[in-house]
Amino acid sequence: MPGLSYPRLPALFRRRPRWYNRPDMAKRFTLAEAQGLIPTVDRLLHEAVDAKGEYQHAEQVIHEFTEHVMMMGGVMVDRDRALDARARRDDAASRLREGIEAVLETGCLLKDLDIGLVDFPTLFRGVEVYLCWKLGESGITFWHGVDEGFRGRKPIDQDFLDNHQGDRPQ
Repeated sequence: MPGLSYPRLPALFRRRPRWYNRPDMAKRFTLAEAQGLIPTVDRLLHEAVDAKGEYQHAEQVIHEFTEHVMMMGGVMVDRDRALDARARRDDAASRLREGIEAVLETGCLLKDLDIGLVDFPTLFRGVEVYLCWKLGESGITFWHGVDEGFRGRKPIDQDFLDNHQGDRPQ
């Protein structure tokens, strides 16, 4: 699915939210607007990554419980532990879904949750491109074409600064 990547997660998390990519939700950012969202997006991504970790841990506990039941035929199993793990997994799944949707609601595109890769659509010389930011980077210093991806990142230079625009002309 272009635009979203949730590696190693169940199909439940690889679905796009119903409102994703609707024309009335499209947004293009200036560099300043995108930079201004970095603290919010950073916080939301950290929360989503934490929820994903909790989800995966609970899923592992459930998997181990299932294997134990299959091996032992259900003799002497801790059903409360399994029920607790399912509740934690469901809670984490809900928080993860909400976190991802909150990131997307800012108007940016979440490209890879595992590394915290986010793109902010903008126009450069009238062509849509992406301002590119990754968790851990202090700010947005790269951009790339829509079809280039992370490997095609280019440093933001004066030409880019002079010739890019968001939804509102600068």
